[in-house]
Amino acid sequence: MKKILLGAAALVAAISVAAPASAADLPARTYTKAPAMVAAIYDWSGFYIGINGGGGSSRDCWSITNNAGAIIPSTSEGCHNATGGMVGGQLGYRWQTGAWVFGVEAQGDWADFKGSNISLFAPAVTNQTKMDAFGLFTGQVGYAWNNVLWYVKGGAAVTDNKYRGLTTAGLVLIDQENDTRWGGTVGTGVEVSFAPNWSVAFEYDHLFMSNHSVNFNSPAGVFTRTDSVSQDVDIGSVRVNYRWGGPVIAKY
Repeated sequence: MKKILLGAAALVAAISVAAPASAADLPARTYTKAPAMVAAIYDWSGFYIGINGGGGSSRDCWSITNNAGAIIPSTSEGCHNATGGMVGGQLGYRWQTGAWVFGVEAQGDWADFKGSNISLFAPAVTNQTKMDAFGLFTGQVGYAWNNVLWYVKGGAAVTDNKYRGLTTAGLVLIDQENDTRWGGTVGTGVEVSFAPNWSVAFEYDHLFMSNHSVNFNSPAGVFTRTDSVSQDVDIGSVRVNYRWGGPVIAKY
C-alpha cells in the first residue's frame, strides 16, 4: 500500500512540472488588425458628352429708331416674354485638383421661345419674337463632395432670332428680319453621379444679349423700319452626361 501511495504522489508531481512547460512551448496567439475602411472618392476628371432639355424665357424690348426711312427719336414699342421649350447637347472636359473641379464646355440647343405684344408706337402692329436656337461656350469652376458637384460657369453666348411685325387685326405679315447676336452668360448647377461614368445635373443660366439694331423689310424686300431690340434670356435645364477618362479611386 505504501508503495502505491508513493507512486501516485510521484506521478502527480511529474504532471505538475510538465504542464507549465507545455504551455510555455505553445506559440503566442496572433492578433490580426482589422482592414482599414476604404472611402470611394469620385474623380470628375475626363471628357464628357450629354443631352439636355428644359425651358426658358427671352425678355425682348423693342424701340423704333427709323420709320420708313425717317430717323426718329428712339421710341419704345413695348416688351414681351418669348417662352417655350428647348433640347440639345453639350460636350466638355473637366480636371479635378483635391475637391476643386475646373472645366470647359460647349453647348448647343434648339429652342422654341415665342412671344409678342401690341406696339405702343403703332397699335395696329403686333411685334413678335421667336428664338430658334442658342449656344454657350463657357468655363467652369466647381467644388465636389465625392459624387456630388456644385459648379458655376461663365462665358460667351449666341442666340438666333426671328422678328416679325404683324397686323394686330388678322395677324397678317407686315415685315420681318432674322438676327444672330453674341453676348455673355453666367450660370450655376448641381450634378450628381448616379452610376459609374453617368451623372445628372440641374442647371440655371442667364444670357446677357444686350441691344441690337434690326432692319426690317416687307415680304417684297422693301425697307420698313429699324428697331433697337434688347434681349435677356433665362434658362432652366436637366442634363444627363456620360464621362470617360477619370475612374473612381480609393482613399484610405
